[in-house]
Amino acid sequence: MAHYLITGHTGFKGSWLSLLLKSRGHEVSGLALEPAADSLFSRANIAADMVHDLRVDIRNRNATVEAFKQVAPDYVIHLAAQALVREGYRKPVETYETNVNGTMHVLEASDRTDSVKSQLIVTTDKVYRNDGHSRPYVESDPLGGKDPYSASKAMADILAQEWLGSGRSKPGAIARAGNVIGAGDSSKERLIPDIIRASRSGEPLIVRYPQAVRPWQHVLDCLNGYLMLLDNVDGAGIDRVLNFGPGPGMMLRVSEVIDLSLDVLRASKLEVVLEGSDFTEDLLLVLDSARASQLLGWSNGYSTETAIRDALAEGTTGGNWNAKEHLLLEIGSFDEAASPGRTRS
Repeated sequence: MAHYLITGHTGFKGSWLSLLLKSRGHEVSGLALEPAADSLFSRANIAADMVHDLRVDIRNRNATVEAFKQVAPDYVIHLAAQALVREGYRKPVETYETNVNGTMHVLEASDRTDSVKSQLIVTTDKVYRNDGHSRPYVESDPLGGKDPYSASKAMADILAQEWLGSGRSKPGAIARAGNVIGAGDSSKERLIPDIIRASRSGEPLIVRYPQAVRPWQHVLDCLNGYLMLLDNVDGAGIDRVLNFGPGPGMMLRVSEVIDLSLDVLRASKLEVVLEGSDFTEDLLLVLDSARASQLLGWSNGYSTETAIRDALAEGTTGGNWNAKEHLLLEIGSFDEAASPGRTRS
């Protein structure tokens, strides 16, 4: 049994990861800001399964270091971030402070905590500089960003590469993945939560980029990749940076996801309204995950359609959805599946 510290554990991905690790027999602690209203963290009572549930702003260097020493974890998984593109435009300074300075404080805190064996820094698919090509991004492609969110995450990725490769740091790796989907997401300005809210309220669904192609990956496939990489940080031939995304045949346009979702939710009368945006987003964003498959044996267990159907689970229950029960059942089924790329890390 190992003790994991998750930064940003009160978020959607952090909540799933906390339960996944706990179900695999590990101790889990977390540090983060207060959870958002109606968060999965609160509805699934994630705190009940944690050793330490700390409220720490990673922009505060001293508080971050002290929290790490208090928890004394074996492994660190850094998820904490300002993770929304449009929020980055609205609050650029806070976005840079959190994503760049916060990552530096986490790296320093890991190095100053004797118990830490290794660490994983999670960035995003949006770290890649959009050069207009139509092929999936590979790990060696140039990094960059045209908005505060993507630029700050590219900066954090470069910072982590230098820090982890300097020889002065605890062992570590960097995982790049896109927005994941799964049951219980209540985040604002994300497509599937917006669809569920619109189907319940009867209000129009506001859509900005219907032709945008996005990765629709189930959260467990992504998190399992993170844990496999962390397990192999010291393995011979393992790259320090790996992509984790759905396969080439698993990409869908936003409009296609809407059509499938309305069919699942039986909400054919839902009004869809196209709205212009002052904020620019890439229309194509696809990762090449061949290196993760080759080096780790990692693969996606969910089809895109199955992942979308699970993400819509809360919207099909008529208000009787039990968040924790659903997540634990989904995790149990995932770990029982006898397919390549699964780990009980």
